[in-house]
Amino acid sequence: MAIKERKEREKQDMRNLIIESATQLFLKLGYDKTSIRTIAEDIEYSPATIYLYFKDKDEIFFEIHENAFSILEKLFRAHDVIENPFERLAAVGRTYVQFAFDNPDYYDLMFIMRAPMSQIKNAEKWAAGDCAFGYVLETITACLEQKLIKPADKFITTISVWSFAHGLVSLYIRERMCILQMEDDVVRAMLNTSLENYLENLKT
Repeated sequence: MAIKERKEREKQDMRNLIIESATQLFLKLGYDKTSIRTIAEDIEYSPATIYLYFKDKDEIFFEIHENAFSILEKLFRAHDVIENPFERLAAVGRTYVQFAFDNPDYYDLMFIMRAPMSQIKNAEKWAAGDCAFGYVLETITACLEQKLIKPADKFITTISVWSFAHGLVSLYIRERMCILQMEDDVVRAMLNTSLENYLENLKT
């Protein structure tokens, strides 16, 4: 392997190490109690080394966000083959809920953990996040154009659908569904049915 390629691989390995450590520390300690120093101690490098790769903690958090939303968007795109936009919307909804079931830590970092959004606000384009939301928006727009759902503002409908799904999975991830005192698989099935019922009520 050429020296240039080896150095590039080492740089990427170090970035991955920092991201993996930061992800676990954010989840364990919370955003405010995680610092560049605690990340450095965890990976056994100096804080100065981390600053060679990221300008600050916000930038690390932003990259974790980007990675997570990129995974979610790819899962959404797998439904491109479904021609009927309402059926595609229902599939996207199920995927969203399953993503939260399969990646509760990521979901927490993406949507629940209190953390500054300054990096996202200052970024020229929040690529992965925009794409994931944009996919749902495009699908709902197609539903409206084909009169498959009741006439409404496409942005309000998109936010409403996303918020409904988010509320369901947030209650589950934060273990508030324990009030039901039911088996886990039963609760999961109820969440999916709840979302299906919500979407059915949108139909014309």
